[in-house]
Amino acid sequence: MQVPKLNFPRDYDFAIRKDKDKFFIYDSVRKMSLLLTPEEWVRQHWIQYYLLEKGYAPSALLSEKKITLNGLTKRLDLVVTEKTLAKILIECKAPSVPLSQKTFEQIARYNSIVNAEQILLSNGIHHLLARSTESGYDFIDFAF
Repeated sequence: MQVPKLNFPRDYDFAIRKDKDKFFIYDSVRKMSLLLTPEEWVRQHWIQYYLLEKGYAPSALLSEKKITLNGLTKRLDLVVTEKTLAKILIECKAPSVPLSQKTFEQIARYNSIVNAEQILLSNGIHHLLARSTESGYDFIDFAF
């Protein structure tokens, strides 16, 4: 399977397997193989980044966490926690999906429930980081 090169500090070693005509990637946090979609490709890069580059324990990363927003069940792509508090809420998009006001508003709505200190919107190529303030969000220059 041809997967795009993403904008991360290094290439990570993923366990990818093929079953019939579908590819699966092993998620070291959930300890299971998941269908390798473009969005999952981005999420798995962030998981490896926080595990290997930032030194977080797997238990500090919450993937596909369910929340209820306006009576609807939603799933968060990734939440980085410290001492059970949400520090960074990450919304992953496929590399082909441009980051826009609409995609930013989506993660901001999710954060109204989670209350993470920072939100990170990423399509694997571009990354948009913002800090939550009393008056809204302040954008932060993102650099690895």
